[in-house]
Amino acid sequence: MASEEPKAKKQKLSEEEKIECPSKKTPAKLSPNSLFGMGNPLLDISAVVDKDFLDKYTLKPNDQILAEDKHKALFEEIVKKFKVEYHAGGATQNSIKIAQWMIQEPHNVGTFFGCIGKDKFGRILKQKSEEAHIDARYYEQDEEPTGTCAACITGDNRSLVANLAAANCYKKDKHLDLEENWKLVEKAKVYYIAGFFLTVSLESILKVAKNASENNKMFCLNLSAPFICQFFKDNLMEVMPYVDVLFGNETEAVAFAEAQDFEKYTADVTFPSRVCSGDKIETFPVLKIDPEDIVDTNGAGDAFVGGFLSELVQEKPLDQCVKAAHYAANVIIRRAGCTFPEKPDFN
Repeated sequence: MASEEPKAKKQKLSEEEKIECPSKKTPAKLSPNSLFGMGNPLLDISAVVDKDFLDKYTLKPNDQILAEDKHKALFEEIVKKFKVEYHAGGATQNSIKIAQWMIQEPHNVGTFFGCIGKDKFGRILKQKSEEAHIDARYYEQDEEPTGTCAACITGDNRSLVANLAAANCYKKDKHLDLEENWKLVEKAKVYYIAGFFLTVSLESILKVAKNASENNKMFCLNLSAPFICQFFKDNLMEVMPYVDVLFGNETEAVAFAEAQDFEKYTADVTFPSRVCSGDKIETFPVLKIDPEDIVDTNGAGDAFVGGFLSELVQEKPLDQCVKAAHYAANVIIRRAGCTFPEKPDFN
């Protein structure tokens, strides 16, 4: 557990306002840098490839893997050989990007910190984050190349190959502690970090989380994957006292419960979203969709979080946050990659 217990926070909204009476609270006026995210930035590179390309790098048509040494040349080759699309990616950056898309105006409501390389892919990533209207302040270093994720598309299949590279190199003292950067952290009123970053810079997460707690602001964390709960339990539990909103899917929730040695945990494997607030458990049905309309579910979780954050940062009630989360996820799974139309159609 954290060595310094967080101060008790004032309750942001009454339970009545959170769940039953969305009209009772006027949405907060947004300003740039109101929403802060920190995580592992990746440049998503998507291309339709051929079977020979998959075979060359021993890739399965439909898979997700971390790049090994034999895959390092893949990222340059896919750019040279095929027509590619670039997008700013990585779990946390995706969610900040989705939140900004849902909000639309003003631009740069979302701030993002992460580490990239001083290279071509880094320059493209900065350009793509600008196009997404998020205020990305990257720590740039030249020891590792910019992290990338190649989506090798064949027919309806997508083979994802991620090379974290520079994303693993974030340094608190070289970036987060800098006065101009810390001022951006202090401007935010909602903070979000995916659990993947627990493997990179626990000290950075704790500094942000403690600041949120001390200033009565919302700190949100995502379990991200079962292995985070299983193999980075100590890091996770050091951050947990500061967490106001914890995101996780069914598999991650089970892994979290098992890691805590809970005597009894019943996994109800259903599609509705379940939200625990104090001793209340609310169930929210998801939007219906024809299975034939589902193109790619890889970005669904990031989109859910992004939609939720877009309303949370405006101090909307809980049910409205979940409604936005469901809408964003429903849009993203109809498209390839974590992409979206020009404007949302959400009320």
